[in-house]
Amino acid sequence: MSSPSATLTVWAGSWVAGRSAPDDVLDALRVWATRQSVAAGDPVTGGHTGLPWADDESTETAPGAGIMVLLKLIREATTSPEAQVRLVLPIPGDVRGLPVGTEFAAAATEAGEGLYVGAPGTRGTGLVPVWTDDDALQWRVYATPIPFATESEMPLGEAEYTMRQAVRDAADALQQLHTTRVDSNGPSPRDLIEDELAAYSQHGYPDSLPLRARRILDTADQVAAILTVAERAPASAPVSGTAIAAQESLLRPLWNAIRAARLAAVHARD
Repeated sequence: MSSPSATLTVWAGSWVAGRSAPDDVLDALRVWATRQSVAAGDPVTGGHTGLPWADDESTETAPGAGIMVLLKLIREATTSPEAQVRLVLPIPGDVRGLPVGTEFAAAATEAGEGLYVGAPGTRGTGLVPVWTDDDALQWRVYATPIPFATESEMPLGEAEYTMRQAVRDAADALQQLHTTRVDSNGPSPRDLIEDELAAYSQHGYPDSLPLRARRILDTADQVAAILTVAERAPASAPVSGTAIAAQESLLRPLWNAIRAARLAAVHARD
């Protein structure tokens, strides 16, 4: 699994649907960090929920409530039959799926991830994971309007085909950016890719996630591992604006394809 938000989205969705137990959700989250807490992302939400407010401008990080509070918040936000648990993977310049101009949208864009829980067209709950330490994760809670979907997600068949093609394109990009080895005694790109994949493989999927969706997520992780290595100090390290732009033009479309495929797979249902 690629992010804490993706993990919580698939496991919470499975739990809400009655296909996983609460402990399954918590166990899946603990793979990311043994120390996790929950805090309000803004003072208004803090007032409504009674959670401590995580003020990033303060000299001290709010200790937050225990991780069990997440389950309570998700359960309260999914009492309506129309309620959804939706992953968002925004980047600057592409914030589709977010309620624009909200505290939740700003926090999710800064983190590059988040999820919201509730029925479209109503006020629900937004969650954004923030690393407060190398091994400590805090879930920031926001009261937020839940938007209606503005466009259909990529069909699973298209997502699977796109990711298969992306594996080849990513390998080609890696070869172009790493034409020679900087340190012949250092790890090879293949070893670095295997290390990245090992980190992804620690995170499991609920049984309720369709098999095709799992294949898409696994392939997306493979592409992401290749791209991460391609971005990491290539042998022909770009030093000019032109070289940096060339690297961006090679990799950015592939990262965008990964985002679209992951969203389609995470939201897939049997």
